Amino acid sequence: MATAETKKTIEKQLRALIRLQHIDNRIDRIQKLRGDLPEEIQDLEDEQAGLQTRLENYEEELKQAKVDKRQADVDIKEAEGLIEKYEEQQLQVRNNREYDALTSEIETQKERISEARETIERAEKTIAANESAIADTKEDLDDLNDILDEKKEKLDEVVADTKTEEKALEEVRDEAKEQVDERYLRSYSKLRDRLRDGRAVVPLRRGAAAGFAVPPQRQVEIRKRKRVIPCEHTGRIIVDQELYEETAEATNEELNLGTGV
Repeated sequence: MATAETKKTIEKQLRALIRLQHIDNRIDRIQKLRGDLPEEIQDLEDEQAGLQTRLENYEEELKQAKVDKRQADVDIKEAEGLIEKYEEQQLQVRNNREYDALTSEIETQKERISEARETIERAEKTIAANESAIADTKEDLDDLNDILDEKKEKLDEVVADTKTEEKALEEVRDEAKEQVDERYLRSYSKLRDRLRDGRAVVPLRRGAAAGFAVPPQRQVEIRKRKRVIPCEHTGRIIVDQELYEETAEATNEELNLGTGV
């Protein structure tokens, strides 16, 4: 049987848990105001980095294609000059061996010209394709940067509006944690991490807690405030409605946040 001192200690822990939950509710609400903006900004920054890398690759390919085209032009001029030289020499040769050797050199230079022209053709295609791709990528990057700037500005506004309040709440939260016994705090923290809505402590209202019916006998135990009682379905800590509202109101007054917490 629980002593009066035990009941007082348990009730104190329940109040401390409610107070901590209430503070966390307010912090959650502030963070919810930011919505998905941090994740959206991260996704946009990743996309921005991808576009920037793509743009750099296009520009590098374009640069190399221009170098290849210039070199091919030089090769053609050089080969044409050598062909002219060898053809003049053919007119002066004294035997078939020299003539055939010059003919072979001329054919080699003609092949060089043919390869250079193919290089120029490929380079021109690459230049045209990459110039178009660069223009499109820059346009995409400009559009994305505008969206990113807008998202960042919106997030900065939300953070600026709530920064002072959030900092104050975090400081009060640190103090509130110290009032909760270590074993209950561990359970509370695990529940907060597991539950999507972050509500580890919920009030008993009209025979139910967080949407789940509570058996009559357990309702009686909850109202006695002699034990920390978890929900059979979710593991949430269920507390007496009157105790919850009383503690919540006191916490609101303490934080000067009104009844909106």
